[in-house]
Amino acid sequence: MDKNAPRRALKAAFPYTLPILTGYMFLGIAYGILMNKKGFGVGWTAISSITIFAGAMQYVSLTLLTAPFNPVYTLVLTLMVNARHVFYGISMLERYKNSGRLKIPTIFFMADEAFSINCSVNPPKGVDGGWFYFWVSLLNYLYWVIYGCIGNLIGNLIPFETKGLDFVLTALFVVIFINQWQEQKKHTAALVGLLCSFLCLVIFKAENFMIPSMLAILTSLLFMRGKIEGEVS
Repeated sequence: MDKNAPRRALKAAFPYTLPILTGYMFLGIAYGILMNKKGFGVGWTAISSITIFAGAMQYVSLTLLTAPFNPVYTLVLTLMVNARHVFYGISMLERYKNSGRLKIPTIFFMADEAFSINCSVNPPKGVDGGWFYFWVSLLNYLYWVIYGCIGNLIGNLIPFETKGLDFVLTALFVVIFINQWQEQKKHTAALVGLLCSFLCLVIFKAENFMIPSMLAILTSLLFMRGKIEGEVS
């Protein structure tokens, strides 16, 4: 094994994560501030970020943590909010297959932003792919945890009006979608997602469309897996 492979991959991966570092500056700090305003200290913020590590679900958990304990509702809601990771996993099977011992941690660290980079960027020549994907994912993970803790500490020092602060997550998803659209010449996966979501929104209405749209997207992507993998490879 090349002993310099991890360091070379880290050097190559870091520049790609700089936009995420900047984005998480707002997302993570906003989450930390909201946790602080809910009465949770920096320790709780760190634990939730380290163990949950799901931006959207962590924002949702702000309500769940202060609501009556309902494990069934929490489980269903978590599966619904994070169902998109099923699609991420399917599309990354080929890229991660030769990652060896790095495969499991890379999968755990794969958030929306890490997926956006790893599915659209090929490791530079001479850089080990397994280490490259691992560092992209791990760096994003560390950014999220660190900024969340910083936000919680800031919440102790500066009074904030938190109304509308959680909208930063929606804004980030929009930016990720636009970036993916610009990176790819063909947009089959994006169009499938938009079409399925729109049809389910019309049929099931806003209160109930999430799960049907996820199932519709998953089914469609499974049938079109070969075509989509060819577009992103």
